[in-house]
Amino acid sequence: MGDLEIRAAVASDLPAIVGMLADDPLGAQRESPDDLAPYLAALERLSADPNQRVIVAVREGRVVGTLQLTIIPGLSRRGATRSVIEGVRVHADERGSGLGTRFIEWAIEESRRANCQLVQLTSDKSRTDAHRFYERLGFEASHEGFKLQL
Repeated sequence: MGDLEIRAAVASDLPAIVGMLADDPLGAQRESPDDLAPYLAALERLSADPNQRVIVAVREGRVVGTLQLTIIPGLSRRGATRSVIEGVRVHADERGSGLGTRFIEWAIEESRRANCQLVQLTSDKSRTDAHRFYERLGFEASHEGFKLQL
């Protein structure tokens, strides 16, 4: 894993990022790699927000993973700051290589550096392999999540 670079995403990373987002049954239904304009606008908004980090993992010049880390100051838990890990993807060629573990560990360490007291994430109920992965890393399925499509 020594040849792995973890850094902020830039516009030229978007084709690889969107490709990974679309590379599964759920993503294939909601992502559109043929039109990167909305993704570029979103990356610009996210990059301007100091509490948002769109991150890529790069090996040998190729984007092989992505995630979004959001820092949320809050009132609950005695004014605790938390982070949310979202949109985690590892390129199909890299699955099982340890990259996912390294990537999530990086996000946890970044959360510590941001003085977060809690790291949380959600995972679609159909992603049972992902659930086992997160539990192996110490995450606990402690809540039910709810979404409202607008």
